[in-house]
Amino acid sequence: MGINTTVQLSGSDVPEPANCMFVQGDEMYLWYYFIAPYDTAYQITTNLTANTGLDTRLSVYSGVCGSLGCVISGDDGNGNFLSTAIFQAEANVMYYIVFDSYWGTLDFTMPLEFEIAEVEINGPGDPVGELITFTPTPIIGSGYSECVVDMNGDFLDDIVFVNGSTLDIHYQQADGTYDNSTYNMGAVTHDPSWSLAAGDLDGNGYNDLLFGGGSGASFIWANDDGTGYSETSSDEYIFSQRTNMIDINNDGHLDAFVCHDVDANVFYLNDGNNNLVYNQGGLGENAGNYGSVWIDYDNDCDMDLFIAKCGSDNIDQLHRNDGNGVFTSVAAAAGINDGSETWSSAWADYDNDGDMDAFIGASSDWNGSHKFYLNNGDGTFTNITEGSGFEDIETMGIENMPGDFNNDGWVDVLGLGSMFMLNNGDMTFTPSTCPFYPAPYGDLDNDGYLDFVSGSTIYYNNEEGKNWIKVNTIGTESNKNGIGARITVTSALGSQIRDVRSAQGFSSMQTLTAHFGLGTDTEIQSIHICWPSGIEDVINTPDINTTINVTEGMTSSVREQSALTLSVYPNPVTGMIRIESDNLTSNDEIRIMNLQGAVVYTGILGQKQINVSSFASGLYMIEAGEGINASRATFIKE
Repeated sequence: MGINTTVQLSGSDVPEPANCMFVQGDEMYLWYYFIAPYDTAYQITTNLTANTGLDTRLSVYSGVCGSLGCVISGDDGNGNFLSTAIFQAEANVMYYIVFDSYWGTLDFTMPLEFEIAEVEINGPGDPVGELITFTPTPIIGSGYSECVVDMNGDFLDDIVFVNGSTLDIHYQQADGTYDNSTYNMGAVTHDPSWSLAAGDLDGNGYNDLLFGGGSGASFIWANDDGTGYSETSSDEYIFSQRTNMIDINNDGHLDAFVCHDVDANVFYLNDGNNNLVYNQGGLGENAGNYGSVWIDYDNDCDMDLFIAKCGSDNIDQLHRNDGNGVFTSVAAAAGINDGSETWSSAWADYDNDGDMDAFIGASSDWNGSHKFYLNNGDGTFTNITEGSGFEDIETMGIENMPGDFNNDGWVDVLGLGSMFMLNNGDMTFTPSTCPFYPAPYGDLDNDGYLDFVSGSTIYYNNEEGKNWIKVNTIGTESNKNGIGARITVTSALGSQIRDVRSAQGFSSMQTLTAHFGLGTDTEIQSIHICWPSGIEDVINTPDINTTINVTEGMTSSVREQSALTLSVYPNPVTGMIRIESDNLTSNDEIRIMNLQGAVVYTGILGQKQINVSSFASGLYMIEAGEGINASRATFIKE
């Protein structure tokens, strides 16, 4: 501990992973190791007089060579370009401290001083504990591991590695094991060195990918059976930061958005024929755009845009969606135009009152620190940082994301360098150490708890004993993933809300499955979904500790009345149900789906009646036709 001085260039050996933050691929690295003598927090910093004028960057790893995991990283801080990182160390564990040449100002043949010192990171005499534990499990994979999402349409979260022209997908199986497949994408113009997003752009049932690189964006398209992938990219220069997929103009087709660091933001409008039309401007005109997230902050069932800002223009932006692709900049009026340096934000309903609050995580402290905002429900926000617990946290970071990581029914925050902030249910938060750098998450063993992938390691969540439910949205008039849908789960805890989002935090892609912890609640009163199309579905008293796949319109009385082409009776039914239609033919196929979205019957309309006596009691949707032209009705089997 104390002052340490580097003496020689360690070489070009690349850490695995090399993406605690982001890389270009030609960096040089200085490697050091540190063994903690006992459990405590340590600060590593280059913020020393000897380093004045330098621009440094550091990462801390744990594990073994070839299978390292990010613990924390440090870039700008303390009002300069030097680096500071604070992390909770475990006794007798070896940590690797790695400096790199990303910013190009270091002469690695000259000495570089850095300091290691014990610190307190939650206020005097109040050390941070490990309140959530994980089981690390190695997984074979290399490259960018920034994506956890269902890639084959079975609603189980998969793990995606990107390495040059190779796409390595670990497909989750029903028993929690993984099958690995590797695909050659051909020449890839821009790798995901800054960010990655996912969604089904062409509506074929298989998710596509959006890579944000240092000079542009690339789209990786899944073919129609998910057995191959190919790339397209545009010629326009984009210094890409956060990428997202979202239906910007609400036409039912998924679009793409890319933050631009040095110019106005970029978006690609989908014409519905697999053509993505480049646009620039209108959603953030100034430079310094880092962390975009699409959220419905004003509860009008369309997605608004928040941009965490850094660099040349560090004033955060909020763009209100006024419908049909029209947006109004409202950050100042809403009171959320913060000026701290930040790369990402975590939006969630932290008090379960039915609207989205915001944690804005600082990446450096030269112009303020973390901010926590309460949504007032009238389009404005109140800064309630003081007293929340966030004001005591000195660690900075570029990744901040929400999730109920302990399933207690209250949304937590992962970020602030490398820390969980656990929601106490009263808008205060308790810090907990995190054994990895903030990473993509999903349910990686299908047990109802959120797990993480960091580098080539899965971190399985050890929490247990609390209830949960997961919801997958299947769009028909809206985009296929239902991205942009608002889901409300009501139980004794109150009403919890989630927006279906493609990409949160700064760089990674998390699951598209909406996850809700229920704590000790043993039943759910209802699930309400407001789709981007405006269609609403309500599911009453669903089972807990299960996953529900909801097809848009499957419970919507508005939808049935507007179609007027399909009717079923009697309803409820115990045995034989009759089907009538004015404008469908006798050869049109009929499908019946249960509440989980599984097809339990297929036939043709000409049969006119179906014996459903063997069906389990519950709600079903009957459908004829395809896509937006399909006719649907629901019935209850008693």
